[in-house]
Amino acid sequence: MTKEALVFEVSDSSYGKYVLLNSHKVPVVVTFEGAWSEHCMIVADMFSSLAREFAESFVFAKVDIDANPELKEKYNIENVPTLAVFIDGEPVRFEVGVLKEDEARALLRDFGIFNESDDMRQRARVLHIQGETPQAITLLAEAMKKDPANTRIALDMVQVFIDMAEYGEAASLLGRLPQADRESEMGKSLSGQLWIIEQAGKRQLELAKEQGPGAERRYEILRFRFEGGLTIRDIANRLGLEPACTHKEYARAREEFRAALLEVVALHSPGLPGEVERESVRLLGLLS
Repeated sequence: MTKEALVFEVSDSSYGKYVLLNSHKVPVVVTFEGAWSEHCMIVADMFSSLAREFAESFVFAKVDIDANPELKEKYNIENVPTLAVFIDGEPVRFEVGVLKEDEARALLRDFGIFNESDDMRQRARVLHIQGETPQAITLLAEAMKKDPANTRIALDMVQVFIDMAEYGEAASLLGRLPQADRESEMGKSLSGQLWIIEQAGKRQLELAKEQGPGAERRYEILRFRFEGGLTIRDIANRLGLEPACTHKEYARAREEFRAALLEVVALHSPGLPGEVERESVRLLGLLS
C-alpha cells in the first residue's frame, strides 16, 4: 500500500489533533507562516516535498499566524517563517528564517528521518574535502547504485568533477539530469559555475589568437585535458611533443586560464579582489 504524505493546514481549533496527538507517534514539523510571505511559501513547498519523500515518517503542519493569533501568542512567534519540531506534545526545536534544503534535511536527520544514500553523500563530501576524492567518487557511485532515484547524488558528482577540473564530464552529467534537478538551487549553482568556466575558456581563446601559435597550442593542450580528460602523455603523443615539454606548456596554459577566469569572475561577480580570487581558485580546482 502506498504511503501518504502527512501535510495539514492547522488552525487554533485543529492544532491539538494534528500537532499534539500526532507528535506522540512521529515528529511533527510546524511552520508558522504568513500567507503574504514569499519566504514562507518557499519553506512550505520544500517541507511539503520532503513530506512526500519521507511519507508517513513525519507530519508537516502549516499555521497561518494572521488567521490563528492564539497559536502565534502561545509560542511567541515574532518572525516568519518560524519552524518548530514537536515530540510527545512539546516543541523541542525552533528555527527562524528560511532554511536551505540541505539544512532542512539535516534537521530531519537529527530526528532519525533520512535516506541511507544521503548519509553516503555526506560521507563522500567529507572524503572529497579531505582530499580523498577517488574514495569519494567510489562512494557516490555506490550510492547511485543503491538509490538511483536520488538525483542529488549525481549533482554531488557534478560538483566533484568541477572541483577536479573535469569540466566536460561535469557538463555531460548535468545535461543528462531531469530539468527539475537542473533548475534546483544546487543545479543552478553548478550551471553557473560551468557557464563561468565556459566564458573563461572563450576569453582564453581570444587572447591566444591575439598572442600567436604558441598560445593557441597551449589552449589546445588545456582543452584536451579539461574537455577530453586526456593524460599529459596522451596529449603529447597527439600533438607530437615531448612529455616534459607538454607538462611545462600545460602549467603555463593553466596560469593563462586562471587569469582569464579571474577576469570573467570579476566581470560577472563584482566584489572585493580577495573574494574574486577565492572564487576563481575554487572553480579552477587542482589537477594532479
